[in-house]
Amino acid sequence: MTVKAVKMLCTAPNVYTKVPDGGWGWTIAFAFFFVEALTYGIIKSFGVFFNDLMESFDETNSRISWIISICVFVQTFTAPLSTVLSNRFGHHFVVMAGGVLISTGMVTASFARTVVDMYVTIGVISGLGYCLSFLPTVTILSQYFDKRRSLVTAVASTGECFAVFSFAPAITALKEQIGWRYSLLSVGVLQLSIVICGSLLRPIIIKEQEEVKAQPPEEPTETKYMLENEQTRTSIESIDSGVEITTSPSNVPGNTKAEPKSEEPKEHVQILVENNSTPPEPKTKLLDFSVMRDYSFICYAFFGLFATLGFFAPSLYIIPLSLSLGIGKDHSAYILSAMAIAEVFGRISAGWVLNKKPIRKIYIELICVVLLSVALFAFPFASEFWGLMTCSIFFGFMLGTVAGTHIPLLAEDDVVGIAKMSSAAGVYVFIQSLAGLAGPPLAGVLVDTTQNYSSAFYSCAAGMVLGAVFLSLVRPCKAGLCHRQQQCAEESAAEVVPDLPDDFIEMDIGKAENSGKGCDGTA
Repeated sequence: MTVKAVKMLCTAPNVYTKVPDGGWGWTIAFAFFFVEALTYGIIKSFGVFFNDLMESFDETNSRISWIISICVFVQTFTAPLSTVLSNRFGHHFVVMAGGVLISTGMVTASFARTVVDMYVTIGVISGLGYCLSFLPTVTILSQYFDKRRSLVTAVASTGECFAVFSFAPAITALKEQIGWRYSLLSVGVLQLSIVICGSLLRPIIIKEQEEVKAQPPEEPTETKYMLENEQTRTSIESIDSGVEITTSPSNVPGNTKAEPKSEEPKEHVQILVENNSTPPEPKTKLLDFSVMRDYSFICYAFFGLFATLGFFAPSLYIIPLSLSLGIGKDHSAYILSAMAIAEVFGRISAGWVLNKKPIRKIYIELICVVLLSVALFAFPFASEFWGLMTCSIFFGFMLGTVAGTHIPLLAEDDVVGIAKMSSAAGVYVFIQSLAGLAGPPLAGVLVDTTQNYSSAFYSCAAGMVLGAVFLSLVRPCKAGLCHRQQQCAEESAAEVVPDLPDDFIEMDIGKAENSGKGCDGTA
């Protein structure tokens, strides 16, 4: 591995001959850790404000749930926009702009007078900022690593877990001192540090084909074909001294007129060789929707769609559920913190396992999703503090194995591959937006209807089971698609072979034989 450019600005791209699996990628991982903490970490910790918002605005669970629902929807719905802007203006500028939007939305929300104001400030403004900050960071991090990608991404993504572990008790204590409005204002100011993280993102360029193209000389190849052609003509002329082959310029009457004709093929060959040696670089697509024709990606997108139902609702409703069971506020915050710590170990464990080779990562992900469904079904059976704590730890661990790997797995060949990672991530998160919009309000409606917080966990578990079904279809679809593509390639190759132009030797021999037959016939 060599770096082509050494002296460059922080915004200039790093040029490598192959994926570095480190280098500046460690700085990207460090930035991603804090971006995760200040985006998803805050979203998952927002449940500590639920009861305060219900009392302050005199609203129901479902209407308060729409705040995070709209935020998650905007965050995922605008994912293609994030991809387009990142490809057009660069990842660092987009992430920095996202940090400004997040901070602006949260600070403005602290002055909100109605729940509709919270929909606009946190839901729309901060939601757009979350998308512009998170997706470009995880995309560029995947480009800096190959063999260590799963492990590094999993460890860096633990930022949100440490954020939930620390923010939930800290915000709870801060609310008692200064109230929920000033606490929300403090969170908004803290999120402005995402701008610093965005400034550390430097794009990467892999130029592994540049040196390979410069090695083969062009002119000797052309000369080789010309010499072989001349030798062929000479050998054919020596077959029969009574036969003249008109393809040789020496045998054509009026040699001065025949020479320009013989020069034209030479110029034509030279032009072809030069054009093939330096092909024009293809323009980078701002958003490649060709991934939608890949059946394996479609199944994986449906997995993300239904699995998203179980990602956010448990974190939002675990504190209200514990309060409904008679557990105090302090102990409820501890339950959420224990869930976050378990998620840290889940993410690291998943990254360590997926880093092993050879291993089919998509099957490991499927096992984790099935166990996550079991964890969601277990919540309604908890009736006291330690039972709820056990379910939270189990759920947090399994959530970490899935949440920290489901987007990086897009770079695997079983889904779309690293070449289409950027566009696939945008489309994938965009499809998730539907579940992000419907998940928390659906859980809120079920809670208001049944007057039981357990119904919210049942809805999350049902979505996770459907996600597991679609995830199990990813590998069969990919294997079938590759098999069909191989068959099509073989069939097309079989059709093209008879249509190939004859070789120089075959053309000259054919002309020689026809000329010889003509002479025999006249004789």
